[in-house]
Amino acid sequence: MQKKFFLFFMIFLLSLSLEAKKINQDQCSKLGDNFIFAGGECIEYKAYKGDSTDRIIVIVHGTWDEGTNTLGRYAPFAETMNMNTDLTTIAIALPGYSGSSTNNFESLGSKKVKNLAAHKDYVLFLGKLIKALKDKFGAKEVTYIGHSAGAMAGATLMGLEPDLIQNIALAGGRYDIHKVAKGDLISLVDVIDNVNKDAKFLFIYGTKDEISKPEVTTSFFKIAEDKGLNAKLLKVQGAVHIDLDMSDTSVEAITEMLEEE
Repeated sequence: MQKKFFLFFMIFLLSLSLEAKKINQDQCSKLGDNFIFAGGECIEYKAYKGDSTDRIIVIVHGTWDEGTNTLGRYAPFAETMNMNTDLTTIAIALPGYSGSSTNNFESLGSKKVKNLAAHKDYVLFLGKLIKALKDKFGAKEVTYIGHSAGAMAGATLMGLEPDLIQNIALAGGRYDIHKVAKGDLISLVDVIDNVNKDAKFLFIYGTKDEISKPEVTTSFFKIAEDKGLNAKLLKVQGAVHIDLDMSDTSVEAITEMLEEE
């Protein structure tokens, strides 16, 4: 009898933990100032406010194991960028990470859905989230820093929503998903003709990156140049894939990009 009760109790707790990721707008609003409801998802974020909020930086992580507390890793990075630029900097946890919901989307690391960052509906959701943060902080200009899958989705967003983001730093991303996967997928190569030519791009690669190998970025950078994008290429000597966006070389280059305005 006790074993049956224990089994029932454990199943009950598991169901609660799963349901905890299904968060409606009313529930989201009660979670506090570090949550925002956008695109049907309740997203946890950490913001470090600058002297002015009319220009914001949004940091978007890549693929981690389901349930990873990505804010634990990216909040300190957001604080660093805030101190370097005096701009309000926001690290977000995509669906399925930290305290963010999974109302409509699995986590990027889910085994149920492959290449989620290359699904058009996911990229459009990301656009809605950026718009919501822009409205919340009263910003007129957005700088996007994306790593890996976050870089891929952000780059694609530049073609789907050409006027949403003014500056974008892309670390260890992939910009032509069709070279490695089949299906109804989308990446920057598919929408590059729609990109705002005034937007600034910074393509970042690490010389020892084995996940997004250097040639992935360098070869696409040539396409970006040919298409007339306002783009720069940054090599981070000796850098591997993880934390490529947080490297000193990357931080300095992103800061310089913002100071050029």
